[in-house]
Parts: sequence; C-alpha cells; structure tokens
Amino acid sequence: MTQHDMNLSRRTLLRGAGALVIGLHLPLPARAQSGAGAAYRPGGNATFAPNAFVRIAPDSTVTVLIKHIEFGQGPFTGLATLVAEELDADWNQMRSEHAPADVKLYANLAFGVQGTGGSTAIANSWEQMRKAGAAARAMLVQAAATAWKVPASQIKVEAGVISHASGRKGSFGEFAEAASKLAVPENPPLKPASAYRLIGKEGAVKRLDSADKATGKAQFTIDISAPNMLTVVVARPTRFGGKVASFDAAETLKVKGVVDVKAIGSGVAVYANGMWPALKGREALKVTWDDSAAEMRGSRELVAEYRKLAREQGRVAGLRGDAEAVLAKADRVIEAEFVFPYLAHAPMEPLDGFLQWDGKEALARFGSQFQTTEHQTIATILELPPEKVQLETMLAGGSFGRRAQVSQHLAAELAMAAKAIGPNRPVKVVWTREDDLTGGYYRPLFLHRLRGAVKDGKIIAWSNTIVGQSFFLGTPFESMVVKDGLDATAVEGANNIFYEVPDFRCEVHNPKVGVPTLWWRSVGHTHTGYAVECFVDELLQAAGQDPLQGRLALMGDKHPRAATVLRAVGEMANWKGPGPIEGRARGVAVVESFSSFVAQIAEVSLGSGGEPKVHKVWCAIDCGVAVNPDVIRAQIEGGIGFGLGHILYGEITLDQGRPVQTNFDSYRSLRIHEMPEVAVRIIASTASPTGVGEPGVPPIGPAVANALAALGHGRPRQLPMKGGTV
Repeated sequence: MTQHDMNLSRRTLLRGAGALVIGLHLPLPARAQSGAGAAYRPGGNATFAPNAFVRIAPDSTVTVLIKHIEFGQGPFTGLATLVAEELDADWNQMRSEHAPADVKLYANLAFGVQGTGGSTAIANSWEQMRKAGAAARAMLVQAAATAWKVPASQIKVEAGVISHASGRKGSFGEFAEAASKLAVPENPPLKPASAYRLIGKEGAVKRLDSADKATGKAQFTIDISAPNMLTVVVARPTRFGGKVASFDAAETLKVKGVVDVKAIGSGVAVYANGMWPALKGREALKVTWDDSAAEMRGSRELVAEYRKLAREQGRVAGLRGDAEAVLAKADRVIEAEFVFPYLAHAPMEPLDGFLQWDGKEALARFGSQFQTTEHQTIATILELPPEKVQLETMLAGGSFGRRAQVSQHLAAELAMAAKAIGPNRPVKVVWTREDDLTGGYYRPLFLHRLRGAVKDGKIIAWSNTIVGQSFFLGTPFESMVVKDGLDATAVEGANNIFYEVPDFRCEVHNPKVGVPTLWWRSVGHTHTGYAVECFVDELLQAAGQDPLQGRLALMGDKHPRAATVLRAVGEMANWKGPGPIEGRARGVAVVESFSSFVAQIAEVSLGSGGEPKVHKVWCAIDCGVAVNPDVIRAQIEGGIGFGLGHILYGEITLDQGRPVQTNFDSYRSLRIHEMPEVAVRIIASTASPTGVGEPGVPPIGPAVANALAALGHGRPRQLPMKGGTV
C-alpha cells in the first residue's frame, strides 16, 4: 500500500465515522421494546421469539440476547435477571448470548447506537428488558389458557412452571410453538417491586458466564482459529503522529512461517501462520519512521506547560458568585496543585480481532464495545454495504474504556489488514502487551490548580483551573459531548460540586497534544474526584471541621443521596474522626458518577519505605434499584482494587514523545496481597437503576490521600503516590 493509499484509507474512515453521527441525533423510538416486538429471528432450536431479546426452546431453556458486550461487568447476568423476573422463569432455565450488531433493534437507549459505556447497561435496559420478559410471559399464559380452555387470569406461572388450579401444569417449551402464533402485546404490565423474586435479592442468581470462564469453555477472540487464517501483528510508529517513510521486509520474509508484509494505514503489517513467526518477523522488520508531524514532548515538558496554562484564564465551566474577588481579599488563601499522569487501561486481554471476507461479504468477530460504529467502519473500508457485513460480539477480557473507541482504530486496522492481503485469507490481528501499553489512547494527563479561602470556620471561596486534553474535540463525536467549546467529560464532578460554597469558579483549558487519549474507567471523575475530595478535606481541616461532619454541613439538605451514603459509611466504619490511632488513620471521600452515589472510608498506615498500606475500605453505594446485589458488590470491590492500584503505582510517562513503560514490570498493578478488606453496603432505593461498573473507582484515591494527611504526611499532590517520575 502506498502512502497515497494509506491517506485514502484514513479519509475513507473519517467519512464513514462522520456519517454515523447523523444517526446519533435521530429520536429514539418511544416504545420500551424499541421496535423489537416486530422482529422474529429464530436462532438454534428456539420455537418462540416474541421480540428481539427472548428465545424459548422446546426444552424450556430461555436465551436472552444481550445487546451489551460482556467483559466481566455482568450484563449477561443482569439483563437476563430482568427478563427472568417478569417471565417468572426458573434461573436454571436462563442462558445469555451476545446480540448481533443491529442498531435498529439493539441500540443503547442512553445514546442511540449499539454500544456499551458510561455504566449504562442496566440503566438503559431497565424497562426494556422487563417488558421483553413480560410480553413473553403474557403470550405463554394465553397459549396455555387457550389449550386448557380457561381464562388467562386463572393461569399462574412460577419458577418456570405454568399451572392452573385444576391441577394442569406445563412447561414453557410445551406452549412455545402455540405462543409464537399470537400477537405480541404492545405494553405488557410489569410487576410491582413487592413481587420481585430475583431483582434485588441476595444470592438469588449465579452469574451466567462464570462456569464457562472457570472451565475454559468460554471463547475469546484470541482463541479463534480458522482454516487458512493468518495472524497479523503491526509495527506502529514509535511516536504518536509518526508515519512510515519506508521499510525493508527482506529479513522478515526469511522467517519461517511469515507469509507477507504490507503497509496499512496504522503501520506495517506482518502476516504469518501463527503468533510466534509473526512476532519474530516483526522483530526483523526494518522501518524508517517519519516523525516530522509527531508529538516530541515528554511528560515533564507537558506538565511544565500545563502549569503555565493553569495560571491563565480558561473557559468557564462553573460559576457562582465572584471567587476571584473573595480570594483577592482573603486573609489566607490555601492553594493546591494536583498532577495526574497518563494511564493505560491494560485489560488482561489486549486488543484483537478476527475478520474473513470473500470480496462480497464479511464476518468480523471480536470484543466489540461499540458495535454500530465498528460495523460501519469495517463496511466502509471494505467498500461493502453494511448488510453484507456481519459483526459477532465476543466475550472480552476486560476493557475499562479501551475497547470503546472514538476513532474505531481497531476495527479500521482489522479491515485494512484484511483488505491489504486480499479476499479469502481470514486474518486475526493481535496486539501484544507492549503494543497495548505503548499504543496510546490513554487516560489524559491532567493538572488541577485549586485555591480556596476559609473564614470563621467556613469555606467562603473555591477556584479550580483544570488543564488537560479532550478526546472529543476535533472528532466526529464533538457535537454530541462538547457544548460551547466545553468538553463535559473533562470537568464532570468539578464544575458542580456537592458543597455549598458561596463564591465558586471552575474553568478549563484543553491544550492540543499529539498523544491519542480516551475515556478510562470513570472518565473525568478519575481526576476530578481526587482533586475535589482532597481539596475540600484540606479546607475543612483548615476550618477546624471534622472531615465527615463538615462535608454533611456543606451539603445542607440539597444533596440527600450523597448525604445518605456519607452517613451510612460513617456508621459502617464507626467513624470517630480521622485519627491517627495506633499508627493508622482514616480518610473519607464521596463522589457521584454515572448518577450513582458512592462514599468510602479507607484505613491506612505507612509500610516499609513509606509506602501506603490500605488495610480496610468501607463503602456505601446508592445506585437505585439493586438488580443483582452480588454483581454490584463485585464491581465495587473490583473498582476499589483497580483504583487503588493506579493511584499507588500507575503511570505512563513520555520521554521525547515515546512511552517509557512497556509491560507490567514497569506499569505496576495492585497485587493480591495488597488488596484491602472491603465492606460494601447497598442503600435500599426505589429509584431506577444507575451505574455500578465505574463509580467504585473515584473515591478510593482521595480517601487514601486524606488518611495520609491525617497521619501527618500530607495529601499526595502528584500521582502515582509511589514511584512517580514526572
């Protein structure tokens, strides 16, 4: 592929992505089933498919088609629970499979395309999936009533058994065929919460994906093998924005098992009959890179530039009163600067994808997080009508935001690799751990400069200037997220805080940097939660206020859900102040993210070499109706471990534009013996469900930092807390 061809591929991809944005603004169907009631797509041995989500087979198994990717966060179980509850199925009947890529049937109702993100899987499906189950139940009941010649109102369904007072009993499978011939009810009634058997019940269900994962039966993209398949690894620029100037593949082609070498839009692809020859072939490849347009700055230079920007006026993101005037007259101004490094997502399964095509039709299989945009990207690059491209979503080994791509670069690379080698040669593109950590799309580097004033025991002024990249500005998705030049994800959690400070200001700078960045588990709250909760703690300390009671006083009665989780976590931990007591101290933090409220208290000491040791974390969460309490606990525990490992050790640093960390020996994660004990309380609620996949992450960092301050060591101003290099 020539440089002209590579540039053409880029332009084609951007045109395809731009066309998608039009669809994102179309109004969503009003019906809870999103038009799914009219869709009958029999699959396997199913004889009853009342809508796009539910399949019932003659053996009475119920398969739920899940429109969200399952990469460990639990939608296979959660969405099946919603269906099973309204269907009155026995949990042992339930199965889950990924739905096909079809935005008309399987759109995420929160943002209009088929995709997973923003902790929306349960929230956007709450009514939709219950109605899918209720419709199926109503049709089975009517089929039984007709067969038994009794009123439908006399039919009972319990644990997968359909019965009548006369003693007649039947299974779902017995009535599946007859039910399939009935009209689908438009708006079936839903159970009252008092009748729930599964939703919100501890231990009521077991995860549907765990057994296959534990036994190795579950299939991931990396497990795929197909006749005539080629494994592909790509040599990518060593600096972001670099391009291929030239390459010499002579030595690569001598490696046994290497089949071909092609230039594609993202670099130089090595095709081989297996992973080992592909890697050896890439090692032997000689590439000359053109860095004339590459990002050459390192982390130190970027932080220095950010510091200067933080002292200039930025775009106003939140304003109340006149903080600058109050700060100018204050007797004492407290200042704090917090620096947050680039962070990699580092899921256990790095990016990979499989694609086969014959020039007329294509099948892609991979852990697709944004099915709609990735499906369109593949179709655009292969120059095929979308209906000629199938996208099969696979289980994935984690994501934390990495697979949800604004640029669709994995799908694009997969399609370009297939197109370059030609039809009838299936390809599996695999990223190594080194590719993953040096490949960009990091959580952006951010800097917060905060100033506050305290008088008569009260916080009277607050100013926060935020500096960091936007991964939406300049992309086809800008119009969705950016309003009046303000990227909401860069300031969320900082421009509208819980605390009633009379004079408040938040502003932001979004400098252009050549490092590709992306959302990371809990997005803007990863840095705003830390900065806000550390700074309010510092101001309360200066005002002589208790960290927990002082927060409650600042909230007043305007933030009842935040206050509830804060009181609850105080009760759990038997809060009597931060300490220290016997070498340990406690810190508190409370953050709202993805419409869920989470408060945490961390008990911390200093270990050998001054490294923080977190002994226990108490956590209270209000996420509305708790569909699967066991899954919620697991997500909160996992979020705490994920967040703790990164605030202690995680960073990607750049040296003259090149990433320094390349594997887990230098990109340190939390180890199993370092995981603290975690106690979780789920607040009872009747509100609609909200997110749980991400909200456990933001509070742990400031809770630990505030505990360190109580130990007399100050709140770390620059992350990670241990081993930071910038």
